[in-house]
Amino acid sequence: MGKFVECVPNFSEGRDQDKINKIVDAARAVPGVLVLDVEKDADHNRTVLTFIAPVETASEAMFAVTKKAASLIDLNHHKGEHPRMGATDVAPFIPIMDSTIEDCIKLAEVTAERIGRELNIPVYLYDRAAKFEHRKDLAKVRKGQFEGLKEVIGKDPERVPDFGPNHIHPTAGAMAVGARNQIVNFNVNLNTTDMEFAKILAKKIRTSGGGLPALRAKEIFLESKGQVQMSTVLTDYRTTSIKRVMDELQKDLGPKNIAVTGTELIGLTTQEALTDYAVENLQVKDFNKDAQVLETKLLKLLSSWQNGANLFVDALANTDPTPGGGSAAAISGAMGCALGQMAIGITLRGKKLDEAKKPALNTLRDRLGEHKVELQNCVSEDSSSFDVFMTAMKLPKEDPERKVKMQAALKYAAEVPLKTARLASEAMNGLKVCEVSISKSVMSDYKSAAYLLRAAILCAVENVFINAESLEDRACAEKLAAEAKEYAALCETAKV
Repeated sequence: MGKFVECVPNFSEGRDQDKINKIVDAARAVPGVLVLDVEKDADHNRTVLTFIAPVETASEAMFAVTKKAASLIDLNHHKGEHPRMGATDVAPFIPIMDSTIEDCIKLAEVTAERIGRELNIPVYLYDRAAKFEHRKDLAKVRKGQFEGLKEVIGKDPERVPDFGPNHIHPTAGAMAVGARNQIVNFNVNLNTTDMEFAKILAKKIRTSGGGLPALRAKEIFLESKGQVQMSTVLTDYRTTSIKRVMDELQKDLGPKNIAVTGTELIGLTTQEALTDYAVENLQVKDFNKDAQVLETKLLKLLSSWQNGANLFVDALANTDPTPGGGSAAAISGAMGCALGQMAIGITLRGKKLDEAKKPALNTLRDRLGEHKVELQNCVSEDSSSFDVFMTAMKLPKEDPERKVKMQAALKYAAEVPLKTARLASEAMNGLKVCEVSISKSVMSDYKSAAYLLRAAILCAVENVFINAESLEDRACAEKLAAEAKEYAALCETAKV
């Protein structure tokens, strides 16, 4: 499995569902992105989007949602309880699934530079990506919010952004882009309206006020509930746990007979943080999270590449309509790209390789990585295209939209494998160019990569043909089939 990162951009919009959907769709449109969670809050007027993406496309996805948010959100008309300075307020990259914090720092820098250059939004690097000590703390970066920053940026040397113009964007404000480890966003609702008490309590428990380490806290009044909320962020839940936060709050809530009416976990939370809370509360002795949590054991077994491969092969063998030939073609293409990357990577490590050949090989390896991600995306797209067709088929036969939607679904079902064939063809042509540079020790892997890509093309075009045959728009069908035949013909002329 390749390297993935988690991305958790926060947007200053928590009420307009149409705008939120458009922002989320911008992420989904990037190859390899898997949206895990979308959590909006009307009181905070804020949405937290969580998605994972391959290292190769994570920056593109973060840029895409930032660009979309900038086009939809005007901070001059934004009101909400949560502090904010930008349409996309904060955009952290978080290491998961073999990626490292160093990978995330690099992604933060690349993304921040592009946002500043192309969108003219001032960007501050924060947390692990921060270039200056005083910018590691997000609260300090965001001090003054949109309105306050607008007055000092361009005047105060301390507020010069890391990237982008030294002035506020008129509608999108400014933003923080960073790299960080997993945090826990934990809110506690209290049956009181006493904001002065809450303000004192928030200052008392947070790190900056001399309270608990690795904790941010702010008092917020929830208009919809008519009560105070203690909004906290556990920046290192191993240092300060959820239970420790609750215990610290109770020291002041108990004497005033203020009850906790409920708590909230915003966005996705690690299983470890919740398990720790249960273990601390139950006072379990000698508990081993890795060995004694059933889901953790199962996940470790299922996440191995051997089991992942077996699951897909078994899914192909059953009598369900999906996955089918189109998905198999995309998998074959992705494997061909991956094997090509491996062969080139080992070749680049060779001591006898001519230095002049390295730039072209590095470029090809990166391009194969991008194609691999897109082909992996085609696996799920192929299955989705069949689901779209089946949904249309289930419409009542007398429904005038039934036929239109079925034809549109068939066209989509032909376009996805055509995309697979196109990507596999481009990857195969790239491999052909570098053949003379490949190390003899990995020549069998190199040739296997080409064979897999050829199989991907031939399998994909068959799926194009069968779906195009059912299209009533013959001109469109012939165009799709003609392009597919061109890719099939390449298999005969581009032999390795």
